[in-house]
Amino acid sequence: MCIIFLKFDPRPASKNAYRLILAANRDEVYSRPSKAADFWGSNNEILSGLDLEEGKEGGSWLGISKRGKLAALTNYLEARQNPDAQGRGFLVSNYLTDNLDSFAYLRKVSSEAHLYNGFNLLTADFRANEDTLCYYGNKGSSEPIHLKAGIYGLSNSLLETPWRKLHHGKHLFTGVVNKTLPPDGLVHELLHILNNEELNTPDLAQESQGVGFSKAKLQALSAVCVRSPGYGTRTNTVILIDRDGNVSFTERTMLNCDITQWSTNSFHFKLQE
Repeated sequence: MCIIFLKFDPRPASKNAYRLILAANRDEVYSRPSKAADFWGSNNEILSGLDLEEGKEGGSWLGISKRGKLAALTNYLEARQNPDAQGRGFLVSNYLTDNLDSFAYLRKVSSEAHLYNGFNLLTADFRANEDTLCYYGNKGSSEPIHLKAGIYGLSNSLLETPWRKLHHGKHLFTGVVNKTLPPDGLVHELLHILNNEELNTPDLAQESQGVGFSKAKLQALSAVCVRSPGYGTRTNTVILIDRDGNVSFTERTMLNCDITQWSTNSFHFKLQE
């Protein structure tokens, strides 16, 4: 599970505006081995966290490259999973290393969608002449779509499905991104939203999709920041891309499977547009 809020503004008029503001949570089993966000080995072009789970090593949930490629993934809430399906995290990693543009990549993914359990995938290209943001979910339309400038929310159903947690978080996110804040202040307030543990129940839309899950599990999943025994929100990420292509990437990640121990790291670089 995961949740993503973003504001996409390809050609901001204001000098202090952002082409992208993205705030995302990764929800996962606390004990699943993972590597915190960093540039990949000797390749200092791609920045992401990495899955270290056996058989799925090298997959990711969110990443960006200095070439302006960005990808973000959420799983689709469904009780029945195919244990032999391919690892969804490779959908992110493969895009970051591929030469296909965002829409062409999703067209390719859509032709192989049956190989994966339910997922949603956002892909973007930030370039000097044009910014593009696209979306595909393998439980929805067979074709990916281009997204226009705007504010979007994505959780564990299709894009903009109005689950209560998504509506609540998107409302908070919109209030923050519409303020005039310095970068540090913006990141601070977005991290605060990502750690909102308020339960958003009852939610018939979420519950109807989550048939097969316990009531306690669905209740825990109704918060923007999920907290349940051994599972929940273990990574917060905020990405800012300004008008001039300067990127700020901030990750706050849980340490030692302990919800009281966290480490925050920030990366700053300029896109090679």
